[in-house]
Amino acid sequence: MDPRDVIYQVLVDGELEFAEHRRGVFDVDLPGERKLKTTCRLEVGRHALSLHAFVARNPDENHEAVYRWLLEKNLKLFGVSFAVDSAGDIYLDGRLPLHAVTAEEVDRLLGAVLTYSDESFNTILELGFASSIRKEWQWRESRGESTQNLAAFTHLRP
Repeated sequence: MDPRDVIYQVLVDGELEFAEHRRGVFDVDLPGERKLKTTCRLEVGRHALSLHAFVARNPDENHEAVYRWLLEKNLKLFGVSFAVDSAGDIYLDGRLPLHAVTAEEVDRLLGAVLTYSDESFNTILELGFASSIRKEWQWRESRGESTQNLAAFTHLRP
C-alpha cells in the first residue's frame, strides 16, 4: 500500500483531527492531558516519512538546564528525538524509511509523539518558564482570576 494511503487510513481510523495540505503532507492534532494539543506534521518524502511536532517555544530562561534535560531524555525515546530549531523552539522529530511505513508503525510513532510531548511538557515549562509562571500566579491571584490551569505548578506559587 502507498505510504500516503497508510497514513491517511491511520488518521481516519484513529478519529484524529487532521488536514492534508498537499498530497502526502498531513498536519494532525494529537489530544493530550498536560499539553492539551500537540500538532504533528507527517510528510511523505522520496525516501522517508518525516515527522515533526511542536512541543514548546524557546524557553525564557535556564536554557542550559532545559537542553540538558532534553538530551538526557533523548537517550530513552523510541522513534523520535527532541530537537531545537534556529529560533530555539522545541520539537520532536523523527524519520522512517518508506518501506517501513505500516499502520502499526505510524500508530506507534504518533503514540510516541503524544506520550513524550505530554509527559515532558510540564517539566519543560518548569525549567524554562518558572519566572513567568510565578508572575502568572501573582497576576491571577491579584485579580481573583482562576488558577486552575496552574495547578501543576503550585510549588511555584509565590
